[in-house]
Amino acid sequence: MRFDIVTLFPDSFISVLSSGLLGKALAKKIAEINLVNPRDFTTDKHRKVDDEPYGGGVGMLMKPEPIFKAVESLPILPRREVILMSPQGQTINQPLLRELATNYDQLIVICGHYEGVDERVLHLVTREVSLGDFVLTGGEIPAMALINGVMRLLPGTVGKAESLQSESFEQGLLDYPQYTRPANFRGWKVPDVLLSGNHAAIAKWRYEQQIKRTRLRRPDLLNSGE
Repeated sequence: MRFDIVTLFPDSFISVLSSGLLGKALAKKIAEINLVNPRDFTTDKHRKVDDEPYGGGVGMLMKPEPIFKAVESLPILPRREVILMSPQGQTINQPLLRELATNYDQLIVICGHYEGVDERVLHLVTREVSLGDFVLTGGEIPAMALINGVMRLLPGTVGKAESLQSESFEQGLLDYPQYTRPANFRGWKVPDVLLSGNHAAIAKWRYEQQIKRTRLRRPDLLNSGE
């Protein structure tokens, strides 16, 4: 999959994308990252990418011209989505990440800044996506979350693909509690069933724990399935 990230701060992605599983996925050519700076598509000597909003108001808006030129400079793959990171967009969740990982070959991710982008940029956009009901200084952190969530679902990124199926939100439930050695740490013991070797009993316990944990922490997930 190809990710094209339109951002005023391309350096902010370097460390995140070169570390851990994401770095390995890029090295194995499972995914490709292309960073595009709208400033490179300005025509004035100050490389100006923002201006005052018509009608007055606080703050500055990103101008449409540099964003349009940045996106139009990119190759067009057959299955392409152009995403604007915006607090007004669809909230990121696991079904969205899986949809993007499965149905698209190219994700163009536009990171807004200042007070946002000129409304006409939406003529480029096929989807607006939000990290949540709050506002950050720019779209870079939400974009990193989106890219991380999509890339780890691409075949070959995670060593054991079956591990992805039992994670939180994959079955509409939170994940079950997990333990490793030692069996007794400061008086907190691993549940006996996990030491029993009885795989059927372990599977039953884990499912019951998923229901219990979801009901306690995220009852809305259970209600949404009704």
